[in-house]
Amino acid sequence: MRTITRRAMSAFVLAACFLAGSSGGRGAEAQTVLRMTWYSDGNEGEVMADLLRRFEDKNRDIHVVLDQVPFKAINENLPVQLASGQGPDIARVSDMGGLARHMLDLRPYLKNADYWEANYGPFLQWMRVPGDTSSIPGFMTQLTVTGPFVNKTLFEQAGVAMPGPKSSWEDWAKAAKEVADKVQAPFPIAFDRSGHRFFGLAISEGAAVFDGKGQPAVVDDGFKRAAKLIYDWHNSGVMSKELWGSVAGATYRGANEEFKNAQVVMYESGSWQISQFDKTIGTAFDWVAVPTPCGPANCSGMPGGAALVGIKSTKHPEQVARVLDYLASEDVIAEFYARSLFVPGHLGLARKGLDYKDASPVANAALKVFSDSVNQLAPAANQLQGYPASRVILNAVISRLGQAVAGEVTLDEAYKRISGDVEQQLAERNKK
Repeated sequence: MRTITRRAMSAFVLAACFLAGSSGGRGAEAQTVLRMTWYSDGNEGEVMADLLRRFEDKNRDIHVVLDQVPFKAINENLPVQLASGQGPDIARVSDMGGLARHMLDLRPYLKNADYWEANYGPFLQWMRVPGDTSSIPGFMTQLTVTGPFVNKTLFEQAGVAMPGPKSSWEDWAKAAKEVADKVQAPFPIAFDRSGHRFFGLAISEGAAVFDGKGQPAVVDDGFKRAAKLIYDWHNSGVMSKELWGSVAGATYRGANEEFKNAQVVMYESGSWQISQFDKTIGTAFDWVAVPTPCGPANCSGMPGGAALVGIKSTKHPEQVARVLDYLASEDVIAEFYARSLFVPGHLGLARKGLDYKDASPVANAALKVFSDSVNQLAPAANQLQGYPASRVILNAVISRLGQAVAGEVTLDEAYKRISGDVEQQLAERNKK
């Protein structure tokens, strides 16, 4: 009886070892499993999954688990995970400066660091902690620019002419309200409830954001002009409190669903929306991207984007670098940008231009508008995007401005609270 039991046990162990070694159909080689946390605005998650499958076909010793999560999880949950050392190996992030201290320096593990510097160099600084001039944490999955989308069909139905290039925000507000009144659209103008989106308006109104020493000086005359516009638009019906009033604090609230449903005349968001609008709107109505309206200072939007970065707490830095080296290579990243309909965050490809062969004529035209707007970005916009504690500023602004819109505080009270919040939170960060 004992002999039979031992033989049965031996057979079980051998079978278990065989199954473990051949899991996933990849032979008996040992595999390193990496986790990538990823969010999508459009179809880029599908594209990334396809690229990772092809990487694994050529690198059978690495398996990448793609954890797709909502943007809110990236914005709110991921920082907590990283602070506790429980984060993934790789993550797609938008708050690059705020998470820089958690990022892995890939440089020692890359095949050709010079390639990264030459093509991603200007954006690497967005991912570095102050004083760091050499690390290579990751690459831009997209370069984004804020700007408006317009429902052209509603303008035509209303018989109202669309304002032309270099028109002011006030020109667009007047026209959008006229259109909405005539066609009974509930949202003449919708802004994403986001500090980042607000600053596209504020910088065009003359907000400098920083003083001469590079320290935050958020509330100035230009900032107040922009805040007053948002406040007045909510009170006059140009903007609806239904959007910003549906959430509180620094919580993000987009209006992409409302725009797709033809409820919004003009939607201030950004280039990352092109892919999903191209797919979901179809022929329901004609939509266009238009140049960012002008303020008294300039016609600037806000730059931004998302980077795919290695995480410092990973136990497999070499394998992480192999994955990112592959994804950042020119042919692969060109395919990713083209299939996702993204403005390239790669200098070589930006110079050559991309063939967005899967995009409709409408999407191609929108991509050109946003690509051209990169040249209109004001220095203050680039400075804010690259500031390591930009999230402190953006969250304070949208939280307090949201309170003013909701009628909980006056604008003057909001200004004081914004300045106080920024000062307090920066002091807390500096203690760490």
